[in-house]
Amino acid sequence: MSDFREPPSPASKDEPPAVDESAAEVPPEDIVAIPVRHWGRWIGAVIVLALLGAVVWAFVQAKINWDVVGEYLTYDTIVEGAGKTLWITLLAMLLGVVLGVILAVMRLSANPVLSSVAWGYIWFFRGTPVLVQLFLWYNLSYIFDTVNLGFYKDEMNDVMTPFLAALLGLGLNEAAYMAEIARAGIQSVDRGQTEAAHALGMNNGKTLRRIVLPQAMRVIIPPTGNEFINMLKTSSLVYAIQYNELFRAGNTISSRNLAVMEMLLVVTAWYLVLTTVFSIGQYYLERHFAKGSQQERSPTAWHRVRTQLTSFRTKSPTGPAGGSGDSGGSGGSGGSDASGG
Repeated sequence: MSDFREPPSPASKDEPPAVDESAAEVPPEDIVAIPVRHWGRWIGAVIVLALLGAVVWAFVQAKINWDVVGEYLTYDTIVEGAGKTLWITLLAMLLGVVLGVILAVMRLSANPVLSSVAWGYIWFFRGTPVLVQLFLWYNLSYIFDTVNLGFYKDEMNDVMTPFLAALLGLGLNEAAYMAEIARAGIQSVDRGQTEAAHALGMNNGKTLRRIVLPQAMRVIIPPTGNEFINMLKTSSLVYAIQYNELFRAGNTISSRNLAVMEMLLVVTAWYLVLTTVFSIGQYYLERHFAKGSQQERSPTAWHRVRTQLTSFRTKSPTGPAGGSGDSGGSGGSGGSDASGG
């Protein structure tokens, strides 16, 4: 007698796989899909909402005269200060973008003098605080008593007004950062694009304007929008050199009515409104320049809201009255939405 047993013969490829008869007896309509319970998400959401409610309740119970906040939201001095904040931001960003692109081209130039000067500019303005630069421009009369351009001569104190000092301080500082952003955008364009343009007979300037910069804009625009919003807030520093922008307007009023916190809330509300408006503009600008690189553009806020609303009306394909088991992949998420609604 021998214990040797013959191994089971492999199933033929022509034979169908074995079917579990017990599982086949359960009709598919009796299978109920149970969505996965994410208890951690619910607990985290409750904790965050509780903390947020505590903060809101603390401000409601605080000694804040909300009537003063509402009264000064549209006060003439505040509105005028917001307008000056917007104006200095636009001009400083315009100066920063134009000068930044020029510096980026100089930095990438094969000319060592141009490249070194651009590098030195970026090194200086990125290495000193904005507030220090504002005071340097505002107190330039300690070095130069007069401004003599040959065709124009005047006292430096009369020329270097708070507005001009603010514009130079913010714009020249921004140009250093925009130069690095523009340089990164230009270098993101494939070198073959430039070589192909040269092969067609284009010179360097025309290649830069017609080929490189339009493609680099896709990379330059998003951080530029971010820099614009950052400039909107950084402009509050010009309060230190007597430029009557939004923050200085609120501070001047609070020195008279002693409603310090109320005026800070008014100024905060205006900054949030301006930032929100430009954030929306930045989103649509990025969406416009991304259409050449993305097959499907990101949905707008209205599209997202409409998608969420219509998803509640989508019937679940699972359940007692559901379809066949083939739709289980997409039906699982649909069942979750339906149950959640």
